[in-house]
Amino acid sequence: MKRLVAFLRSIRDKRRVQTDGGTVTERSSTRSWLDSDFVQSMPFWGPPLVLMGFFVYAAIGWNFLLSLTNYSGFGEPDYSNLTLSNYLRMLEDPAIWDATRNTLVLLVAFTVACLAIGLVLAILLDREIRFGRSFRTIYLLPFSLSFIVTAKFWQWMYNSQDGIINQFFGLFGFTPDWLADPRLVLGSVIIALIWQFSGYAMVIYLAALRSIPSEQYEAARVDGAGTLRMYWRVIVPQLKPAMVSATVTLVLFALKAFDFLYAIFGGYRPRQGADILATKMMREGFNSSEWAYSSAIGLTLFVLSLAVIAPYLYTEYKRGNL
Repeated sequence: MKRLVAFLRSIRDKRRVQTDGGTVTERSSTRSWLDSDFVQSMPFWGPPLVLMGFFVYAAIGWNFLLSLTNYSGFGEPDYSNLTLSNYLRMLEDPAIWDATRNTLVLLVAFTVACLAIGLVLAILLDREIRFGRSFRTIYLLPFSLSFIVTAKFWQWMYNSQDGIINQFFGLFGFTPDWLADPRLVLGSVIIALIWQFSGYAMVIYLAALRSIPSEQYEAARVDGAGTLRMYWRVIVPQLKPAMVSATVTLVLFALKAFDFLYAIFGGYRPRQGADILATKMMREGFNSSEWAYSSAIGLTLFVLSLAVIAPYLYTEYKRGNL
């Protein structure tokens, strides 16, 4: 303990610099470094950085290393012969291409529809319609539900025997099996996810609309702009930051739709036409014990997520928001 105290006192020692008028004291560079904001804040950001580095980034690195092996879940992975064979196998696997196509269709259709519906709902609520607060709560309520609850709710809705949707369409002689028909199953999943997340987009848009000064609305009306023209030419262009933020979040939710598919289909294998990369990854790992191949698919999903969020983070950083 005495040695520690002596060391700390030595850090506070001051260097003497000879000048014509005598000597002046300067603080040592070590002391200046210890007094910097970087060091002083280290107890707050240091532990989270270490934990995240180990449990997140180290795990991603290990997953990449595992994807270069032929590990099948038994024994220890053999790291002596690392190859890209699993990634080459992905390029030759027709099921991967089908899952990739379904993932992209889900991602684009789900995101665009949520943004469009959310924008319309936000504009209607911004007009301060009657019972606006109640409608806002109703529209946002599905977003508070988990994927599992939403999946079970829509599983009942889509039931081909007594589901409420087929009871309605049965009046017109149209009773398809929404979750078994390959032509309808992916669209049925997308509709359910839109129902859950369009309220989130609405709230993001509504917050952005409420931040626009009322003077801009009045100026547009004075210039003779109608309601549609005012929103299209004046208001909507100012919602670009909110749109980008909502888009990034919705895309990430779309890439994580495994929970929903697992719950609505009751297993790792969705119906034909609804398989995505996330379900393919879990099936290869837990059903087939192809852990190395599953790791390669998982890393592909990570790269897709990174391709979405990295440009957004860079843009926010350049704007000084990070």
